[in-house]
Amino acid sequence: MKFSVFTIARYTCVEAIRNRLFVLLLTGILIIFGLGEFVGEIAITETQQIQVSILAFVLRFTAVLIISLFVIGSLVREFNDNAVSMIISLPVPRHVYYFGKFTGFSLLALIIAVLISLPLWIYSPAGQVGLWTVSLICELLILISISMLFILTLENIPLAFTAVTAFYLLARSINTILLIGQSPILESTALSQKFMNILVLIIAYILPDLDKFTQTSWLVYAFGTIHNLYFVCLQTLIYLAFLSAAALFDLYRKNF
Repeated sequence: MKFSVFTIARYTCVEAIRNRLFVLLLTGILIIFGLGEFVGEIAITETQQIQVSILAFVLRFTAVLIISLFVIGSLVREFNDNAVSMIISLPVPRHVYYFGKFTGFSLLALIIAVLISLPLWIYSPAGQVGLWTVSLICELLILISISMLFILTLENIPLAFTAVTAFYLLARSINTILLIGQSPILESTALSQKFMNILVLIIAYILPDLDKFTQTSWLVYAFGTIHNLYFVCLQTLIYLAFLSAAALFDLYRKNF
């Protein structure tokens, strides 16, 4: 049986359908949309802005949570069922398996991002929602890569998910941490303070600048431009290349 990238990707999408991933997603979207309408009813001023802010935050976090859990769960299931060993025992290069899974996960990320953005079209300009959706797809692609890397390295669901969550939260907040550390109020000549500032600066250079991805301000104030998307796409390409190389290195050194 001849395996290809697209064959593995198709089986990945079929697995998502059989696991009722989209049923779960649509149910979550309806619940979140209801939450947004409820918030709009109780808001006194700036009703639409508050609705969009809450919806964008919760929808983005839901997309990140669902894709991360599915990627980790899917790979662990295949390792436990010896499906990976069976595929690799065939005349199939390991990079074909990796890129097949990545392609399947990426297609799912595309569908998830489009579905997640549907409630936002009611409240925000179409152009801004489009930018937000494309940026969310890029954000999910980075999350897929880091999830695959961590599960291949750690081979443990709780550890891998914890590592992915820590990575995401830190990448989202590192600029805020950096600004706090450089605040004049906290200015200190202590060696420990200087060391911490340098350490945070190094981490900030290593991590993707995710707080510039999928910004809620694009939807609320229509600040998003195509230049924001250039930055997002460039960072996505850089980190996808780096994370994929690391994951392939780990996959090739494993003994099945």
